[in-house]
Amino acid sequence: MEGVNQPELLIPAEASPHQYSLRPSQARALSNAQVVFWMGEGLTPWLEKAMVNVAGSAQKIEMLEVDGTTRYQFREGASFEGHSHHQEEISHSEEHHDHQADENSSHHHEQHDHQGVDPHAWLDPENAKVWVVEIKRVLSEQDPEHAVVYEHNANKTIASLDQLIATTGKQINGLGKPKFIVFHDAYQYFEKRFKIPATGSISLSDAEDPSPARIAKIRTTVNKLGVSCIFTEPQFNPGLVNNVFEGTKVSVIGVIDPLGANIKPGNEHYTKLIQAMANSLSQCKQ
Repeated sequence: MEGVNQPELLIPAEASPHQYSLRPSQARALSNAQVVFWMGEGLTPWLEKAMVNVAGSAQKIEMLEVDGTTRYQFREGASFEGHSHHQEEISHSEEHHDHQADENSSHHHEQHDHQGVDPHAWLDPENAKVWVVEIKRVLSEQDPEHAVVYEHNANKTIASLDQLIATTGKQINGLGKPKFIVFHDAYQYFEKRFKIPATGSISLSDAEDPSPARIAKIRTTVNKLGVSCIFTEPQFNPGLVNNVFEGTKVSVIGVIDPLGANIKPGNEHYTKLIQAMANSLSQCKQ
């Protein structure tokens, strides 16, 4: 939209997409919108009702449903068993849904309506290219007067995404096959695109400390698998992380951020997000 208008960002990057309350100004923006682009209810279940009640007249584009989008199912059994408020140990798939249900229990069942599709699809830049084409198409239909501008901007963006994929691929290829763990299983789109699989994921509540038995199990598993790097996320307590992994073979405790919480919103946000993820993983060179 550069050179035509400025889109409204509904959910700030530092906020959790799974649970958010719209401010009055954001609700007004939604009600005035002609087009709303969103990932879908799998990521933001609370927004589905607002899309009907507040943005009733807007054209709504669910990015996960755009033709050509690479979609993966949630991984089951590919990670450590999770930790939730309700149960000491549950499967990863159940943990993911329970974690979101803890945040917004009224939408617990809605998480299952998306047929198990992992909604973190923006972490594959090839999906970003598909979506750029769709965004250009929709904007051009809504605003044909500026179709040439949208076409130009889309072509420029796709070229920059191709460059991003090439440079990120080269950077990741140079890391070998590091053994690392992420804190929740949000990264398979990035992992599969750039062929750098995580050894597993482990969700720890940031609201309470895990039990001593839980900590012991984590340490045993990490040492057994030879994991050398742990990547937490900005909202997790560093003291908790250090406590959990004290006495293991882990040499790097870093931060990886799938939302770009500390990156200024704007047309460079996505590029910087992917670059920051690659830079984080580069701490774990084999």
